[in-house]
Amino acid sequence: MRGHTAIVTGGATGMGRAIAVDFARRGVNVAFNYIELPHRDVSSQAVLTEAALRGCGVEVYGAHCDVRDRRAVERFIRDARDKLGEVHYLVNNAGIHHDAALWRMPEDAWDDVVKTNLTGSFNAIRAVAPYFRAQRYGKIVSIASHQAYTPGFGLANYAASKAAVVGLTKAAAVELGAYNVNVNAVAPGFVRTELIDTLPPEVLSDAEHESVLGRIAEPEDVAHVVLFLCSDEARHITGQVIFVDGGLTLH
Repeated sequence: MRGHTAIVTGGATGMGRAIAVDFARRGVNVAFNYIELPHRDVSSQAVLTEAALRGCGVEVYGAHCDVRDRRAVERFIRDARDKLGEVHYLVNNAGIHHDAALWRMPEDAWDDVVKTNLTGSFNAIRAVAPYFRAQRYGKIVSIASHQAYTPGFGLANYAASKAAVVGLTKAAAVELGAYNVNVNAVAPGFVRTELIDTLPPEVLSDAEHESVLGRIAEPEDVAHVVLFLCSDEARHITGQVIFVDGGLTLH
């Protein structure tokens, strides 16, 4: 993988940052995008992430880009190729949630989550597809969720978007397989990121109790599986969803 280039959407913080750093530690150049989010200084985090990646001795390109905007995504990926060379890996990590009971859910809460989590992944896959097809090589990994299969209360928009990401993954695997492009998804359970601090303590306690391993995942637990799916060791795996949930969905 050394010398290759990866694109990680939403790579400035949390799980995306862990994935980007894991790539960099293996000598992979990294492009990541981000947007500002309420009550979070993402731009400052992006600067720190870029410094951490450069510290691994790789080339880095970080830029503001909203994955909901098709033209912005296409421009970001063109710029990444101009700065870093051919792209070999795409990780669709960018995602948000706006929780509410479905009978109280505002229209913009539905639209924002679906457009970010699902349409954003589609925009990125569509943008890299011509390059991957031309070079007859590419690895795409999208971040789904255990909530796509066992949703909790108030997550209709999030669960629907992540279930659709699973469908998108399988469809893209069928369409791109002839071009030697692998398309898979990872479905994490609860992961210890900045967002987990916004959950009630009893939710985290229940998650630990329901996990057969008795713990919540660290971002690196997800990152290692993403890197495996992007490696040639996983060259005969496509259209699959790998759960990284500590056995949460076994119940």
